[in-house]
Amino acid sequence: MGSDSFFLPYQRAWIEDKSRIKIMEKSRQIGMSWTAAYSLVREHSLSGGRLDSWVASRDETQARLFLADCAKFADILGTAVRDFGFSGVVRDSSANSIGFANGTRIWSLSSNADAQAGKRGTRVLDEFALHPEPERLYAIAYPGITWGGRMEIISTHRGSGNFFKRLVDEARHGGNPKKVSLHRVTLQDALEQGFLGKLKAALPEGHEVLGMDEGEYFDYVKNSCADEESFLQEYMCSPADDSAGFVGCDCISRCLYRPEDGNWRAAEGGANPLFLGVDVGRSRDLSVFWLLERVGDTLYTREISALENVPFSHQEAELHRFLRLPNLRRALIDQSGLGRQFAERAAERYGGARVGGVTFTAGVKEALAYPLKARFEDAKIRIPDDIEVIADIRSVRKEVGAGGTLRFCAERTSDGHADRFWALALAVSAADGANSNAGMELLEKEAPRLVW
Repeated sequence: MGSDSFFLPYQRAWIEDKSRIKIMEKSRQIGMSWTAAYSLVREHSLSGGRLDSWVASRDETQARLFLADCAKFADILGTAVRDFGFSGVVRDSSANSIGFANGTRIWSLSSNADAQAGKRGTRVLDEFALHPEPERLYAIAYPGITWGGRMEIISTHRGSGNFFKRLVDEARHGGNPKKVSLHRVTLQDALEQGFLGKLKAALPEGHEVLGMDEGEYFDYVKNSCADEESFLQEYMCSPADDSAGFVGCDCISRCLYRPEDGNWRAAEGGANPLFLGVDVGRSRDLSVFWLLERVGDTLYTREISALENVPFSHQEAELHRFLRLPNLRRALIDQSGLGRQFAERAAERYGGARVGGVTFTAGVKEALAYPLKARFEDAKIRIPDDIEVIADIRSVRKEVGAGGTLRFCAERTSDGHADRFWALALAVSAADGANSNAGMELLEKEAPRLVW
């Protein structure tokens, strides 16, 4: 395989760099995990290899996808070797490893930092900043290269407080005591080095990107992101400022569902209590229904329904769909403005013990926001890894107004006004019970239970 023609300049630079510790600070979706897989296979295909390699991504699914890329490259290299009359490079393979003719293996590992202990050889830590505990992962993985091998760290950013950002800053501005070889590739860098041509070659006929030039594609990606902060972090190597958002990126990352968690929308057997938060949209906002299930001391997201520009009757029908769930213990509804009729009618039908209305004021928002933040800080909540959900949660900022009063603000975007944040905050308050509801103006109107 001729790497000069097959790989772009930034990819070749990574492949050819044999530094003991190297870090790739990168844009999303520019082919770097794929490049690292090729580099690893090429090294294991050499007869002099003696150490295994260990691959950890943000979750087991991603690590196995990395291993699948390794298997594809091993097949290509093996075919090329056999064409010249030599035996193949791969000896055997399984679901979590590939064995090579020289006796070495490439292994996939879980994202659990403890899985790194006791293993010698090269480490590839893919999507490093997205790991649950990146600093601990580094601390346990690093001793494994004492007897040889390399540490390869590849990631986009996840907030200014993440350990990945600290590693990058130390290498770039702090004297580089770890002797890191630091690479950086933004979307703009990738486009300037030929990325769009490679992308177009892989797209199906008729895809809208095929007619774009580099500038148009850059704008296409930027305009499709949830907000400016998301674009800068995901594509331009500029980490989100954790101090700007009320809930930090690092806290959010620890609370994301992973693919191996299975279907996050499936409540566990119907035996656990469910709680609902509803933020009722104004003319330009979303109406969001957020359903949580309590399992132990953790709240698991089971459904998020976001409605835009739909009649009141449709929104009410969606509310009734949730309120008819047999294990729904409590629902809190934003009754500010349009939501008052919504909340009153629901309380009349299902009873005030089950349905409460909350009028948003500065004090009420403070009482809602802090328990939600505490859940994220303690990793006692789970939310889907969805860019719009994350952007909504990140969009809320705390500001101090005149006289020291707190305000929770968010910019209005085409995707609403932090509607998901407040729906989630209401659901958490419903789950946490009377203490969280203290000080709120609640609609507690008892009414006979009606049967549909």
